[in-house]
Amino acid sequence: MKLGRVASPDGVAFVSVEGEEGQEIAREIAEHPFGDPTFTGRTWKLADTRPLAPILATKIIAIGKNYAAHAAEMGSEAPADPVIFSKPNTSIIGPGAAIVRPPSSERVDFEGELAIVIGRPCKDVPAAKAKDVILGYTVANDVTARDQQAYDGQWTRAKGYDTFCPLGPWIVTDFDPSDVAIRTELDGEVKQSSRTSLMLHSVGEIVEWVSRVMTLLPGDVILTGTPEGIGPMVAGQRVSVTVEGIGTLSNPVIDK
Repeated sequence: MKLGRVASPDGVAFVSVEGEEGQEIAREIAEHPFGDPTFTGRTWKLADTRPLAPILATKIIAIGKNYAAHAAEMGSEAPADPVIFSKPNTSIIGPGAAIVRPPSSERVDFEGELAIVIGRPCKDVPAAKAKDVILGYTVANDVTARDQQAYDGQWTRAKGYDTFCPLGPWIVTDFDPSDVAIRTELDGEVKQSSRTSLMLHSVGEIVEWVSRVMTLLPGDVILTGTPEGIGPMVAGQRVSVTVEGIGTLSNPVIDK
């Protein structure tokens, strides 16, 4: 199932996205997408709606340096354990919404990633049972003010600006994250190209590690890390992140 969130002629709604590419129908979910969703009976052509971020998370937890080649390009060793940090939920935007570069930063980078969406409250989840607590997966861009990340020594400001966590276009529930292609393009030029099989810590290991630290709630998002090839974006450009089997998340870049 593809679970989305759209602005329709009748308001904002969670939807199931169904049908062939280019002819998709958005089928309205009655309340929320968790568990076994029920439907209102209303539908719209997806093309007649405005896609929004598929979920508004209580919290966003991200994994740093989860690809060895990315750790190397950042000038560090690959970590033995997952490195976790957080982004505020106010950083979330949806497909097509603008990434806004703050005037206080001279370098704002893209970081294409696979994102996990949690489906039920959970704590201390063994890696082997992680799939039982996952609603599905979506595409993310962990936008980063790179100069501020280096200057501050910790990452909250650099990762936390409004618009710095694009998510979408939808959540795919029937998805195997173990070995799929991930690609980031800037104005159509490929900048990042890798596979999730190269992650140092698997989805199960990540969920286990994070849930040992904190309770995870339905809709919480975990970003699984970016591969090598990160780089800056400037106003007027468009960044697109594609995860094989999910889709493409595309956002323009503007200056504040």
